[in-house]
Amino acid sequence: MASLLPKHSGTTAFKSISAMVGKGIHRAAKLSSRNPIEMIAGILIISSFSYFYLFNLARNSDIFSGTATRLYPAFVYADKDAAQFQPLIRSELPGSQDAVKIQLKQIAISSNDKEKNIIDPTTLSNILRFQRTIEHTLLDDHVGQFGYNALCFKDAQGQCFSQSLSSIFDEDILATKDVKKAINNHPELAQSIFGGLDLNASTASSILLSFAFNGSTSYREQLSSLWEQKVSTLSSGDLISLSNSGHQEDVFTWAFIISRNIIFRIKELIEMADNIDIIVILAGYVMMVTTFISLYMNMRSMGSRYTLATAVLVNGFFSFMFALLTVNALGVDVYPVVLAEAIPFLAVTIGFERHFKLTKRVFEFSKETPLTKQEIRKTIVRAVDSVSLPIARDCIMEITVLALGAKSGISGLREFCLLSAILLAYDFIIMFTWYTAVLALKLELLRIREINATIKGSSTGTGYIRSTVVKAFSDSTTTTTNNNNLKTDETLIGRVKLLMIVGFVAMQLFKVCTTFQGTAGPQVSVMEPGVRNVLQKLLEQHRTSNDSQLPLLIEVFPPLPFRVASGLQKTFVPNTIRKPLDYLLDTYAVYIQHPVISKWISVALCVSLFLNTYLFKVAKQPAKVPDLQQEQKTTPTPQPQQVMKKPLNEKKPHCSAVNGAIRSLEECMSLIQTPESLSDEEVIGLVQKGKMASYALEKVLGDLERAVGIRRALVSRASMTKTLESSLLPFYNYHYEKVMGACCENVIGYMPIPVGVAGPMNIDGDMIHIPMATTEGCLIASTARGCKAINAGGGATTILTADGMTRGPCVEFPSIIRAAACKRFIEEEGREIVTEAFNSTSRFARLRKLKVALAGKLVFIRFSTTTGDAMGMNMISKGCEKALSILTEHFPDMQIVSLSGNYCTDKKPAAINWIEGRGKSVVAEAVIPGHVVEKVLKTSVSALVELNISKNLIGSAMAGSVGGFNAHAANILTAVYLATGQDPAQNVESSNCITLMKAINDNQDLHISCSMPSIEVGTIGGGTILPP
Repeated sequence: MASLLPKHSGTTAFKSISAMVGKGIHRAAKLSSRNPIEMIAGILIISSFSYFYLFNLARNSDIFSGTATRLYPAFVYADKDAAQFQPLIRSELPGSQDAVKIQLKQIAISSNDKEKNIIDPTTLSNILRFQRTIEHTLLDDHVGQFGYNALCFKDAQGQCFSQSLSSIFDEDILATKDVKKAINNHPELAQSIFGGLDLNASTASSILLSFAFNGSTSYREQLSSLWEQKVSTLSSGDLISLSNSGHQEDVFTWAFIISRNIIFRIKELIEMADNIDIIVILAGYVMMVTTFISLYMNMRSMGSRYTLATAVLVNGFFSFMFALLTVNALGVDVYPVVLAEAIPFLAVTIGFERHFKLTKRVFEFSKETPLTKQEIRKTIVRAVDSVSLPIARDCIMEITVLALGAKSGISGLREFCLLSAILLAYDFIIMFTWYTAVLALKLELLRIREINATIKGSSTGTGYIRSTVVKAFSDSTTTTTNNNNLKTDETLIGRVKLLMIVGFVAMQLFKVCTTFQGTAGPQVSVMEPGVRNVLQKLLEQHRTSNDSQLPLLIEVFPPLPFRVASGLQKTFVPNTIRKPLDYLLDTYAVYIQHPVISKWISVALCVSLFLNTYLFKVAKQPAKVPDLQQEQKTTPTPQPQQVMKKPLNEKKPHCSAVNGAIRSLEECMSLIQTPESLSDEEVIGLVQKGKMASYALEKVLGDLERAVGIRRALVSRASMTKTLESSLLPFYNYHYEKVMGACCENVIGYMPIPVGVAGPMNIDGDMIHIPMATTEGCLIASTARGCKAINAGGGATTILTADGMTRGPCVEFPSIIRAAACKRFIEEEGREIVTEAFNSTSRFARLRKLKVALAGKLVFIRFSTTTGDAMGMNMISKGCEKALSILTEHFPDMQIVSLSGNYCTDKKPAAINWIEGRGKSVVAEAVIPGHVVEKVLKTSVSALVELNISKNLIGSAMAGSVGGFNAHAANILTAVYLATGQDPAQNVESSNCITLMKAINDNQDLHISCSMPSIEVGTIGGGTILPP
């Protein structure tokens, strides 16, 4: 037993370590599958940090040699008593009031031909002409007209500082007989202006023009920058500017130089290496390519063409970047040659078996149940748990072996093993985080596609796709109510936005987006003769100026490069075409080379491609699944003309669809219990023979749409015109199950009506659109114009003065004595009894008011009731029936004449509705400013007031109108009723309206009010249940 204890202890320790590793992987996989988008975005941001850092390291290596190095401005400072300048860095600059500030800008002119002498009268004349142009005629219309004379640094006599050809040569340099003599007369100045000057031979390779600007204020610094930009883009036939792209090498030239350097380096290595080495490395690259191809083929066999294989490669690339970053942090130098030799063997030895194994297990688990019924995150976590420990064990063993190789101390092998071990560790971590999130996203997209394939018409609704995607990425514990769905949507969007903002701010704080704009780059050398002599001359000029008691600060900018044209170049493209193309290409070059813009353009492109390919196109492409419509319906719905001539069920041999004959009446009667076996013509014959009721077709056939089609044929053949069967009145694809027994009987189709919208209109502070269904032209346009006028005055204000739907039954008594007794009972002691009986019939209906009237022996009782959100006619009718039954117990001699005695009054003009109200009683008012009346309504306040009095009030009174003191209230109200599923017949009493207008604010503005005491509407029940 004692001998077994160490073994048991080791096993226990191993199990505890395995459990700890497995628990950590489980948590990582759970987090990744729960928040796939956040995990992917987080790894991408971290990878961006690594990329920027590694690029800063790589651009200083020999692979980038040959590319242009950007120079940054240099600062020199001279105290008031100093004899020479001393260099400064930007952080040591004095305050704006402590020194005289000068900006030194130079133009370097050279020739394409290095052996050509630039001291040529023609060339010097062209340069002098160019100098005069930039000194005297350079303007900028955006800021104002200015030139070098207005911006330059001036001496005590007000003369601009200039060190250029004009200081040596006359105006007409071509007239100078002896150029050599002119240069020898100013030897010191010539040494500053001409580069590579040989006084004896009068030869030079370049010319440096110097201009000093007064930088005392930020505004002047801005103007000098504009001047520099203008000069850098100045077009001249003799001089060519090389700085149009902002001092940076053209991106294509830069890429060409890198490619050239790599090719030359490979060529050198091949010449130095043995044949065996070349064969081994070449074989390694071939094996690496074969590994990539095998990866794509394996992933394709599991149903993923490119995405998962590409994700695995990206996983490896991220691991490689992180490994390089870690190795560099450890102080180990990994040379490009070592990397070039190691990369293929890393790809082959490490391989992608782990990713393939995890992917295969995920897809195996996902096929156990339909994707539409499973929780993706649980599937991912189960798959990870099943493979995590074997993969972890293999990785640990490989890392241990590589770590031993890194301890060997052999140059080359040490770096390779250390890099491989770290890369393998990062690959393991990213696989169970980033790649796991990609797998979760992939399964979610597959589930969306299956859902869209199984739901009819769902692939055409972008709103459904969006809600499904949001649901897929939300927490499974979220409920399915509308409010919670909206909350989940907002939470997801907020999390993604917050993550993007944090990432962007962090990148800006750590300045990782300034790859090509580092402030610690090389600066202009102030020790060059052309710069040193100019600085000394500026210092001497400053000593004689009025500000000599102040120190001098000079900012030396990099020179603007120009080249002398080597001659006329032949071109076959006209200038009218070439110039716009050159401008377009120059603009493209500026933005594509910008370090920040180019990176964000690339990121935006990748994100756009991903979203378009997978979140929209994939979701809209249904998979190949069985046609569910055939399972739901035995037979397809036929066309009217064709279906009547052939049976629906073509499978039965005795059906007329087989032999084209209609069976006898007795045979059809025997099949009436199985209507699907009868053809449409046979059903029509049964109805015509009186064996089946036309109104009961839906109930007998069970197929609502088929019943409508057969009824159309019956009506058409029995009518005079016989056109309904081939009529354009639609009847396919409608929700007849919502209609039957609720909205319409003997249905033969449905009538589409155009629906428009007016507004939005400001009603009680809410902007509300007004839907209107109408066939009357200009109705919605005029309504919208009224909304615009009311909105201009601050909107409309409404109040609800009363709410009570009414029903007025009629009862009769043997004598007026009994009728009066009933009236008194209802109004006094029996009121509570009637109310209790009425309220017992509904949870929503509540009796508010009773009005009783006598007409001889007849008693009319008007029940006024609140009905909640429903219009409430059926609800209140049940209450009235119950109340009358209670009255019958107290008055046995009472006889009920009608449950509705037109004392309501419903769908008829009546003064009682106008006076007492019915439904919702509403008053609305608005104030329209006078200028709005004139501009929008094209009239005046006084004219409108006069029109309203004469027409709507006096004119309606002359006509004996009841509730018609308005222009056309019924027009708008009926259109709204049709659009919102209300009862259009109730527009009779609902349109009761009196419109009043009055001039206010010294007759400048218009006050308008509308009082409508009997609006009968509801938001539930009736036509509101019908879907579009």
